[in-house]
Amino acid sequence: MNNRKRARPDDYFKDWKEREALAEGMIPLVGQLSREKSVKCYIYGKSLVNRSVLEIMKDHRYVRQVEANELSEFETFPILTALTQLDLGPAHIDIGRLAVRYYDQGAGEGLSIEEYAGQEVADLIGSKSKPVEQPQDVVLYGFGRIGRLMARILIDKTDGGDCLRLRAIVVRKGKAPNDLVKRASLLRRDSVHGAFEGTIRVDEERQSFVANGNEVKVIYADAPDTIDYTEYGINNAIIIDNTGVWRDEEGLSRHLKCKGASKVILTAPGKGDLKNVVAGINNDIIEPSDSIISAASCTTNAIAPPLKAMDDEFGIEAGHVETVHAFTNDQNLIDNYHKASRRGRAAPLNMVITETGAAKAVGKVLPQLLGKLTGNAIRVPTPNVSMAILNLTLGRETTREEVNEFMRNQALHSSLRKQIDYSASPEVVSSDFVGSRHACVFDAQATVTNGKQAVLYLWYDNEFGYSCQVHRILEQMAGIDFAVYPKEF
Repeated sequence: MNNRKRARPDDYFKDWKEREALAEGMIPLVGQLSREKSVKCYIYGKSLVNRSVLEIMKDHRYVRQVEANELSEFETFPILTALTQLDLGPAHIDIGRLAVRYYDQGAGEGLSIEEYAGQEVADLIGSKSKPVEQPQDVVLYGFGRIGRLMARILIDKTDGGDCLRLRAIVVRKGKAPNDLVKRASLLRRDSVHGAFEGTIRVDEERQSFVANGNEVKVIYADAPDTIDYTEYGINNAIIIDNTGVWRDEEGLSRHLKCKGASKVILTAPGKGDLKNVVAGINNDIIEPSDSIISAASCTTNAIAPPLKAMDDEFGIEAGHVETVHAFTNDQNLIDNYHKASRRGRAAPLNMVITETGAAKAVGKVLPQLLGKLTGNAIRVPTPNVSMAILNLTLGRETTREEVNEFMRNQALHSSLRKQIDYSASPEVVSSDFVGSRHACVFDAQATVTNGKQAVLYLWYDNEFGYSCQVHRILEQMAGIDFAVYPKEF
């Protein structure tokens, strides 16, 4: 894309209003494709579904930051329009990448936009195959930070309701008489992630809440093996255990004793022989017969993708991972007793040195790095978004420029583009990454190299970014497989 430079407009305001009108015109087209055909449209990995006019325009502007040339609505709108005229089957289509490819290849090498779009998705036209044969029921066991964010993601991605369907949450009965209203209120408003995008109503009589048309039953239980999900019309459900109370196969298998439950995903590091899976890294180890897996930790998900990339390209001889982590709910608000060292001190007031198992856990995900990494953690007084600092001894010498360009390509043009994002801004801080859907964001401005030594700085939304990784594992466990266009990987 670097070879194509757009001319500077004579009138910036006129140009803006024209592009604004095109972005506005994209909204119904994107919605139509999503609802009627289960076709999700993206711009360089950023979903266009349920986006506002300004958000769509910012998505276009983002391409300029990472590709050194702005992508214009004048270029993507015709591609999107052409796609709506085709009889497409379910798929994920990146119209940004299609547009760039079309214009960079000399306007499709003589093809019209309609001809080019049809050629790129030719095997999708007339397709009747579905991502999954039957809608998959999902139950959230636990409704804390990760549980509520998983609910938001599942509701946002419901679309036609023919893939994943959030059917229930399981919680312990609270002491307040209006427990149901309080649960719904916590989903509706979030101090870190903002208001829920949509509407939520509470149905006390049916013991449920309805979010954007999705009726979600609220089931009260004190143990995972005491529920008959079929009584609620739930069958063959995948249970996402967000509590972290049971972390081995024996404890988590209690979920499978319930009628209507079929599989379990743990949103914490698994113990024993439980498979710890990071989406995009070792998810190929998931077998159809697996009934219980762990989605590892947020930090393991953040560091495994860049570690794999760096090891594949440069080789990693040794390294240390230092996590600068937002405080979490297991710390105390003010000084009080805590069984763990230092975690009893007030989380909003102190930096707290603690341990992390992420460096060792990487060995379960990337066996080639087993025994090569050490790790430690510092909890800091911020509520969300953490940083991992990778201090690596590489197999060969390199430069800051080489590492940055390599990681940029990994974020844009590799199979890890959903896991690794890229930032070249000299002004970003932690709050800028709230809501990031990637496992981590590589900060190019902070990279340090010295011969075979390289220090990489990685931001990650340890709540939402991790939840998106869990959702990717959930889709695989459910057997959901969307065709992806353009076909690059």
